[in-house]
Amino acid sequence: MRALICGVSGQDGAYLARFLLDKGYEVIGASRDATTSRFDNLEKLGIRKQVKTASMAMTDFRSVLHTIGKYSPDEIYNLAGQSSVGLSFEQPVETIESIITGTLNLLEAIRFYGHPVRLYNAGSSECFGDTGVKPATEETLFLPRSPYAISKASAHFLIANYRESYRLYACTGILFNHESPLRPERFVTQKIVRTAARIASGSDEKLVMGNIHIQRDWGWAPEYVEAMWKMLQLENPEDFVIATGKTVSLEYFIAHAFEFFDLDYRNYLESNREFYRPSDIHIGMANPAKAEERLGWRASIDADGVIERMCMAAKNNDPSIGP
Repeated sequence: MRALICGVSGQDGAYLARFLLDKGYEVIGASRDATTSRFDNLEKLGIRKQVKTASMAMTDFRSVLHTIGKYSPDEIYNLAGQSSVGLSFEQPVETIESIITGTLNLLEAIRFYGHPVRLYNAGSSECFGDTGVKPATEETLFLPRSPYAISKASAHFLIANYRESYRLYACTGILFNHESPLRPERFVTQKIVRTAARIASGSDEKLVMGNIHIQRDWGWAPEYVEAMWKMLQLENPEDFVIATGKTVSLEYFIAHAFEFFDLDYRNYLESNREFYRPSDIHIGMANPAKAEERLGWRASIDADGVIERMCMAAKNNDPSIGP
């Protein structure tokens, strides 16, 4: 089996590459410019030399079509595109183009290619907007509240349309937040963990945050890539919510991360309106029952396990820690 991973440089792309290599796949990792990309996450996981790399611009249809034709993948995983909700407010055009146009180019290229290809598309829980206390399922309506969420919602409907109109094997995983030591520090969970680790080592800095009362379902990224793969093993394509089913507040995450380093977060926390978003989701709750029933997939690591593993990695300076 041969898999093409679009966005192999990111957290999910690297873990997915490792997962597929362990299953005996030939893995091609696509990046906008593979000749200059350092592929740091692949290096951190010790798999850089096992992954073939290809230059592919997701917003250039010819580039996408050429890459698919050249490598003839059995499976394609679309993990590419701008991935930060906060940054999408600052770069809405780049966010929309990279996600919507990129997804459309993949679908059209697969349709033109004409050979059987199974496509996984990375969706997002941000599409649901604020779920309130009712956990979101695959049937929950989308109410996106950011350029990122709007883009992901559009890509989701593109996938569904091509699946119905052209009988493509294409599906979307609606993933709730999932973290790991491979996250860059611009993501809030890594910012919290790294700041706590530095303070424990003697730094006199503060943890500067926006709204710490938001609530999210945080899972462990290495587990979530298995769900992606399982979705492409079904006879017929279906969309799935992927989550732990446990939601905690950002303040909870902060408190437990600092507690790992024997610190009281209240002594180091500062608030700054600069870190508030123009619109934000207060609560994100999920019901991943369909994934357990149809895929046999269930998260074994919830927010507490995520915090412990990320803190351990920061303490030992080992980004590959954990399963």
